[in-house]
Amino acid sequence: MKLSLSFAVNGALVEAEVSPLQRLSSVLRDELGLTGTKVGCDAGDCGACSVVVDGKVVCACLVPAANLEGAQVRTVEGLSNGALSALQESFLRHGAAQCGICTPGILVSAAALLEQNASPTEDEVKDALGGVLCRCTGYRKIIDAVMDANRRAGVEPGLVKRGEAVGASPIRLDGARKVTGAEVFGADERPADALSVAVVRSPHWHAEFEIGDVDAFVAAHPGVVAVFTAADIPGENRFGVIPPFADQPALAEGRARFRGEAVALIAGERAAIDLLDLGDFPVSWHPLPHALSPSEAKREDFAPLHEGRAGNLLTKGFVECGDPEAALAASHVTASASIETSYVEHAYIEPEAGYAVMEGDTLVIKACTQAPYMDRDDTARILGLPPEKVRIVPLATGGGFGSKLDISLQPLVGLVAMRTGRPAALVYSRGDSMRSTTKRHPASMRATIGADENGHITGMVFEGDFNTGAYASWGPTVANRVPVHASGPYRTPHYRAEGRAIHTNGPISGAFRGFGVPQATIMQETLYDRLAEKLGRDRLQLRIDNAYVDGDRTTCGQRLAGVGIKQCLEALQPGWERALLEAQAANAAGGKIRRGVGVASCWYGCGNTALPNPSTIRVGISPAGRVVLHQGAVDIGQGSNTVVTQICADALGLPLSAFELLCGDTSITPDAGKTSASRQTFISGKAAQKAGQALREKILRFANVSEAAEIGLEDGFLTVREGEALRRIALNDMKPDALGYVFSAQETYDPPTTALDEKGQGVPYAVYGYGAQLVELEVDITLGTVKLLRIVAAHDIGRAINPLLVEGQIEGGIAQGIGLALMEEYVPGRTENLHDYLIPTIGDVPPIETILVEVPDPEGPFGAKGLGEHVLIPTAPAILNAIRHATGIAIGKVPATPSRVLAAIREREGEA
Repeated sequence: MKLSLSFAVNGALVEAEVSPLQRLSSVLRDELGLTGTKVGCDAGDCGACSVVVDGKVVCACLVPAANLEGAQVRTVEGLSNGALSALQESFLRHGAAQCGICTPGILVSAAALLEQNASPTEDEVKDALGGVLCRCTGYRKIIDAVMDANRRAGVEPGLVKRGEAVGASPIRLDGARKVTGAEVFGADERPADALSVAVVRSPHWHAEFEIGDVDAFVAAHPGVVAVFTAADIPGENRFGVIPPFADQPALAEGRARFRGEAVALIAGERAAIDLLDLGDFPVSWHPLPHALSPSEAKREDFAPLHEGRAGNLLTKGFVECGDPEAALAASHVTASASIETSYVEHAYIEPEAGYAVMEGDTLVIKACTQAPYMDRDDTARILGLPPEKVRIVPLATGGGFGSKLDISLQPLVGLVAMRTGRPAALVYSRGDSMRSTTKRHPASMRATIGADENGHITGMVFEGDFNTGAYASWGPTVANRVPVHASGPYRTPHYRAEGRAIHTNGPISGAFRGFGVPQATIMQETLYDRLAEKLGRDRLQLRIDNAYVDGDRTTCGQRLAGVGIKQCLEALQPGWERALLEAQAANAAGGKIRRGVGVASCWYGCGNTALPNPSTIRVGISPAGRVVLHQGAVDIGQGSNTVVTQICADALGLPLSAFELLCGDTSITPDAGKTSASRQTFISGKAAQKAGQALREKILRFANVSEAAEIGLEDGFLTVREGEALRRIALNDMKPDALGYVFSAQETYDPPTTALDEKGQGVPYAVYGYGAQLVELEVDITLGTVKLLRIVAAHDIGRAINPLLVEGQIEGGIAQGIGLALMEEYVPGRTENLHDYLIPTIGDVPPIETILVEVPDPEGPFGAKGLGEHVLIPTAPAILNAIRHATGIAIGKVPATPSRVLAAIREREGEA
């Protein structure tokens, strides 16, 4: 039965035939085509679908269609009338939209607030927007945009002068689409004749299974077209981001190794799949013994999860220099500890979504991704196709943070499209997304650090087991990256570190902003505080005294240049001294609220560890006089579309406004590598700089002028000016090359690294970024609750290509670090939604002061270093150190939830 409804949307009367059970979000998106309203959870938890109904902000996913008769609805599309509203303009200027998936819901909620209160306070903004989750921005720029605070703001790209793009803050080149809701994410585009795909997943941690009569199942369910299992996969049913460790099937073959693993696909008409009860699917399960922790998986009586292996150790990384045992034995003081961290969910607001379609003999897949070429190659291998017969077109990615590096739905929709000849679409539910995709590795770590009587670090030993789950994913990367970084950015003459990736039946652990370094830094930085206490030294000064400087050698033997960690730490000193005095005064009064101050620092190598890591960028000038940049570095909200263009513009010598972007598509952009490991600004940026310089040199040679000449584009002419001489080159008169350009250049950059030897000696990264953060907080010792007061973040980014975007990355990373420290704990089987799994809201992020330190790197484009990962790393240990400063307690299991903090306080009181 259908309901005939009449209601107004954005002031226009609409009539629709809808199902009584249909939700407003579905009516807007599926019936009216208003995809600006995004769906992140379908449960009212994330707020991305916020709209105004009869003057009240509601979650569209919770409003029944039956309630719409005569209603007045306003969506993000109704905020502008041919031009951006003042609020949308403010979001652009303040950098308040990063990936953009939550932006429409935030804008609608903020607009409703401003209609009632034109000059809200910060607390009023937080109250109004508290129901909308954002995983990227850290919320501070959103608050600024709503209040229109007088802080650094972006400018129109057309106002950025020639040669001045680097260091300017043009608004995002793709920003307008984000604030209008026009950005197309994976669930926003679907061919009209597309089949829907449902995935049958294992409900068990470990089980053998048998699939029954699927033909009878299809016959019994009208609208269901076909069922596919592992037997239908035409290629090699294995994938993995690191080829030697590729061990994950697209569809399990008789044995599921984790809860949520895909075992079969059901393809059918959309209405049939929407109503399908997966409990009817003919599959029988035979549970097997399972292990969810490395300690269980390492037991001698627990069988290997993968055939042909001696145990459940996937791999290990190792770095050693000097004689750490002798150095520790001779140390004036030592500090030792063990710390555990938990699974952390990426919790991007956009679940995995996309579709596949056959175009001739080429399989085209449009989906959210961080790595289109990796997707292409893995999908082609699984489906038995040549890579050139698979085309990946990235749609906008509503947050990634590492998990969307691994393929998810790509081979599944591809298989259905190939076998049925019809397009196939799949949107993960929030539960499926959280069950089946990768997490941050839980870690169990132990370390000892020593110092001499002068406070100089003498040695360190570190070991950690990292729960990599059922399949490899990025486990080898974590195991190898951790030992390189576990010393922190400090001189450590005697050192040994080992990181082990262990298979369990838990969720697959993969890439998540830092690749294990945030966990290792919690271990190392909390021990530095204990050393300072034993030495009777200031905690910040101990770090300054031991910080790397130019010319130092790392524990891998690499000689460093362009090192800014000491400058970052010194930049915190004024705030540190003030904060300590204020904490001392506050605590002198006694009471249940104790104030603490913490500090921690970080370093992070940009790009792959001791492996090739190339990026290729192409740029050309069209006969119409446009500069076309083939920019394959996927922008997942961090701003690579804008930053890479800024770099190329200054290298070429043309203004930013002359550029047109072609992004991501494997058929039209060369491989710029994956968006991960803080590599795009540094590596793709360097490739863009080289391409811009190469194109400039071609033009100058053609015009027979010197490097001092200035080039320009005017009305279809390329102008070349040197001194008083001006040459005008009619572009239409020139013969285009095979790509359609009259001038073009393509350049590749691969950072200079070397393989590590058996002791981890070599050059694992060409460039490191550095940072340090100061945290002020309060702890209620009767409740165990923590209230953050202020965070100061000093980061050495080499050269701030776009200062506004740099600030946004810092604030967003800090918000995720807050979650890691205080609240985020994914419990398999329990926290599979955004109601039970807690991430920071707008009320959890305190004021953040950003200090940009610019120590140019010799390798980086215009001296720039990577940033994305670094900004998360110091936050959690700084918070934990501040809690210890306030209360005297040490947290042995992260996150430091109120129950854990209170238990530690009571244990300490009992000991006293």
